[in-house]
Amino acid sequence: MATKPKILAFAGSLRNDSTNKKTVKIAMKGARESGAEVTYIDLKQYPLPVYDGDIEVESGIPENALKLQELMLENEGFLIASPEYNSSVSGALKNMIDWTSRPNGDLEAGACYSGKVVSIMSASPGELGGLRGLFDIRKILSTMGVIVLPGQYAVYGSFKAFNDAGNLIDGESQEAVERLGSNVAKMLEKLNK
Repeated sequence: MATKPKILAFAGSLRNDSTNKKTVKIAMKGARESGAEVTYIDLKQYPLPVYDGDIEVESGIPENALKLQELMLENEGFLIASPEYNSSVSGALKNMIDWTSRPNGDLEAGACYSGKVVSIMSASPGELGGLRGLFDIRKILSTMGVIVLPGQYAVYGSFKAFNDAGNLIDGESQEAVERLGSNVAKMLEKLNK
């Protein structure tokens, strides 16, 4: 029997009550229901300095970036939800990408990303739901050899979009986000045949 696809899920937001964390957890449900093994991480638990080449030369890659690289290498796909900050990707997510894409010993630059299958999503209190930031995430990841699936979802009015259980109040939105997770699991299953 084939092994289950392994997916890493995280949000590009550090806020404890982040609606992006809630969104990616919904996508995780869809991935698990489609047979994947999903691991959730909170980037707040992996603090990193702002990327600085001098830090890398003087001290090497920070320990938390090394831990993230290891987690990323162990998984075949990612579920990423990120807020839109000033019409673009969040600083926390971009900084994490900058550090984890660095070469490390036998690990080539970008090895944690190349060939991974990813679904992207966002949540925002605004009317566009963070949609503009998804364009930049797609561009960044695509240039790193990531297979960014064409479907994406932006939860608008996010401060009022979730119930107390962390699910989306709108059933169609809930299904759309779950489908993002399912899509990664199904694509990995096809690629692993």
